[in-house]
Amino acid sequence: MQSAQERHEYPAHWEADVVLRDGGTARVRPITADDAERLVSFYEQVSDESKYYRFFAPYPRLSAKDVHRFTHHDFVDRVGLAATVGGEFIATVRYDRIGPDGLPAKGPADEAEVAFLVQDAHQGRGVASALLEHIGAVARERGIRRFAAEVLPANSKMIKVFTDAGYTQKRSFEDGVVRLEFGLEPTERSLAVQRAREQRAEARSVRRLLAPGSVAVVGAGRAPGGVGHAVLANLRAAGFTGTLHAVNKALPDGVEELDGVPAHRSVRDIEGPVDLAVVAVPADAVPEVVAECGEHGVQGLVVVSAGYAESGPDGRERQRELVRLARAYGMRIVGPNAFGIINTAPDVRLNASLAPETPRPGRIGLFAQSGAIGVALLSRLHRRGGGVTGVTGVSTFVSSGNRADVSGNDVLQYWYDDPDTDVVLMYLESIGNPRKFTRLARRTAAAKPLVVVQGAGSAPQGHAVRATRLPHATVSALLRQAGVIRVATITELVDTGLLLARQPLPAGPRVAILGNSESLGLLTYDACLSEGLRPLPPLDLTTGASADDFRHALTRALADDTCDAVVVTAIPAIGEGSADDAGLAEALRSAAAEVPAKPVLVVHVELGGLAEALSAAMSTAPQADAGRAAGATTAPGSGTTARARTGEALGSSPAPTSVPDAPPAHPRVSVTVPPPPAPPGQAPAPRAGNAFAAARTPHPALAAPPDKAAQDPLAPSGGPRLIPAYPAAERAVRALAEAVKYAQWRREAADPGKVPEYEDIDEKGAVRMIDGLLARGQGLTLGTEETCELLGRYGIGVRRAMPAPTPEDAVRAARALGYPVALKATAPHLRHRADLGGVRLDLTDEEQLRRSYGELTELFGTPQELRPVVQAMAPRGVDTVVRAVIDPAAGAVLSFGLAGAASQLLGDMAHRLVPVTDRDATSLVRSIRTAPLLFGWRGSTPVDTPALEELLQRVSRLVDDHPEVVAVTLEPVVVAPHGVSVLGASVRLAPPPARDDLGPRTLPAY
Repeated sequence: MQSAQERHEYPAHWEADVVLRDGGTARVRPITADDAERLVSFYEQVSDESKYYRFFAPYPRLSAKDVHRFTHHDFVDRVGLAATVGGEFIATVRYDRIGPDGLPAKGPADEAEVAFLVQDAHQGRGVASALLEHIGAVARERGIRRFAAEVLPANSKMIKVFTDAGYTQKRSFEDGVVRLEFGLEPTERSLAVQRAREQRAEARSVRRLLAPGSVAVVGAGRAPGGVGHAVLANLRAAGFTGTLHAVNKALPDGVEELDGVPAHRSVRDIEGPVDLAVVAVPADAVPEVVAECGEHGVQGLVVVSAGYAESGPDGRERQRELVRLARAYGMRIVGPNAFGIINTAPDVRLNASLAPETPRPGRIGLFAQSGAIGVALLSRLHRRGGGVTGVTGVSTFVSSGNRADVSGNDVLQYWYDDPDTDVVLMYLESIGNPRKFTRLARRTAAAKPLVVVQGAGSAPQGHAVRATRLPHATVSALLRQAGVIRVATITELVDTGLLLARQPLPAGPRVAILGNSESLGLLTYDACLSEGLRPLPPLDLTTGASADDFRHALTRALADDTCDAVVVTAIPAIGEGSADDAGLAEALRSAAAEVPAKPVLVVHVELGGLAEALSAAMSTAPQADAGRAAGATTAPGSGTTARARTGEALGSSPAPTSVPDAPPAHPRVSVTVPPPPAPPGQAPAPRAGNAFAAARTPHPALAAPPDKAAQDPLAPSGGPRLIPAYPAAERAVRALAEAVKYAQWRREAADPGKVPEYEDIDEKGAVRMIDGLLARGQGLTLGTEETCELLGRYGIGVRRAMPAPTPEDAVRAARALGYPVALKATAPHLRHRADLGGVRLDLTDEEQLRRSYGELTELFGTPQELRPVVQAMAPRGVDTVVRAVIDPAAGAVLSFGLAGAASQLLGDMAHRLVPVTDRDATSLVRSIRTAPLLFGWRGSTPVDTPALEELLQRVSRLVDDHPEVVAVTLEPVVVAPHGVSVLGASVRLAPPPARDDLGPRTLPAY
């Protein structure tokens, strides 16, 4: 007779690796009949008290009947899961489906009783909380909607596991037992609890790697040139504060030290704990080393060995086995093929990498999947910072290689609340889990700047990447929506990072420009225009300007409330009395220190001398915190006309408007938004002039610099304020533009808006309809009537179109709809291509309709080829397109743009992740380059953008409420001065893709 377990296939998809509260890992898997000995051994290591809490009575040992019951499951009504480390059980959980009477169910039932047992040595590690998430997901899969648990009042730890989970609960007390009942559907609170636990656990797992008390280098040899020897030398040179060990299997007898470090043949021979092992042995020797480390209790590994997935299919399988083996012992891995990790904290001083020089301590967190890029970034930061401690140095550095385990997501979790990191720079060759990365990036960017370079091509060999159908530009737009500062090159990464590391965020886009070269000032002015900034007319101090001239001019610029940032342009000193590098650096530093709430940048054609002088000035100056203005509102300009450089002050610039008035023009021709006319009686100021005298004599109203602005709580904690220097105006301005956009995002992120509720939405009716349609098959594109019905349940009306296979059918359709009508060819090659002539509009009578029908058939072929339809005319307006798609990697994405070939060729579409808030919808409409056409460009009538925004939010609600709606296209959508008309629509349904962000916490499967 078959057992219940044999009647059901083993659910391998329930297996998962999880990160526990202390940063260690465990394997969660179903319990099977083969686990009898493991279960007995596990139970023997549980204390009498824990056994009593589990069975409500003394229960010293399990009977044979108990063992059989707890290891034989049908994986439907009775399920058991175990958390394992090193292949041994450390905790178990099981559920039994019960009926209304609380006894084992004899028929359909949606409630189950759940019970846990955790080994005492592993209590407090969050094992039970992780198991609750996984057993809950299993139960939902098997149709169970509620759990019930009976707990002794004294078992406060178990009660806390249930109450802290965030589910909707009901509690009662009877016969000395606490009974808890709770639904298993995720709630906002349960998801928030789960993600907070995920962050803490993953951050601690990275912290264990970056702050070890002891390190063993496995594969360290005597001869220079070897990888292991280099890592050991770098650890020693960095002054690692913990205990170092060298491990080499080929160590000669009697050798107890290598370069002054205790040496061993095996990790097993080391007395005392080892927190981190750096593995630098050939790939075929790595499994033995990993097993030794696991048995010794090593917490984490950095595997610099190559020969894994980057080398082909065989290496990919070796990589899978490496991860499986390490996780079985509860260890996390950086690598393989990793460059290493660095932590410059004074109490750690860890350089477990191949970087020959340890970067100086600083406030920048740096992640690079590529070792070569990592070295380049470290080198550039060192050179550009002039070697000043705490200014452009690094807090921590991780180069993950193939990132088989520890990824950029894990390191983001660590940096999110790391007090030693103010700015995060990341070079990503691929994003393994875009949905999770976007979520973590949004949270991190709300606390500190996150600057990312991502390769645009295919993922490198060795990287496991989820497939996405989204174009690269769409992914980039979604990252920007999450607050990521997306740059194109590592040069821009360093340029932007330097600015953000020690300069405050600008309160707006208005930029003052001053310097001793008119040409360089004008070049900077044009660069500002091309980057969408609002530059004030440049202030030319002439080539003979002294350090005092620069100081006075910068002081006045910073004190001017019409300026949000200052770019200082400088050429080498010319003539007697001109500012030399050291004098100029000190002058700029002292002026910037008086008003620390605005960023200052320097463009210098001889970068080296001034950059070093600026750094030297910073290193000897009193420390001044740079308060960031991320939460500040843009100060309104006091005037509307830019004052001349011959005027009394640096002048004003119009406040930015929410809608662009014209498409981008050549920067030397016009700005995006022209300023309003000058007030009566005041002529507009010229762009150029000589303000040298004005720079020497401060305006009376600006003579006394204002008090320091209030410090932002998210600003860096101390350190000198470095003024970054750039060798080209374009590079400085591009970095400043990114800072301006990020500051704007920070202000908007403080109030993201809300997802509106619409009373006319029939969500339940849509559910019934979708379920009925999907019962026909796994995926289908809806017909016209079904599309209109489903969209109508969400308040989205589609203007009716009637097929017209003959001229007579066209006439009958026009009579039914009422003139005027439109005649359209809907053949695939003509659909949505009005430019090809397949559309006839404003047909007011039968004669015009018949004539137009004949013209179309003459031009494009038979009616069977044309597929003509007749549609009632919509009000005139701007043709747009709205799309929504569920991407398996990124999630649901809403897109908007103008209809037509030109917009498609230019890629002028804006994108937002669903659900879309009211603020998101407003931003989406204004994000495309052709947005001015919606707002009265060149005298045209503005259209009804509020109605358009409502349509976007209704489409967002549809795909968010029903993940089975995998694609929606509305094209064209005519936006008229009053209302919108949807003239064409298509909807595709399919079973919803799995969403791991709603399931239990797991590490990526390997």
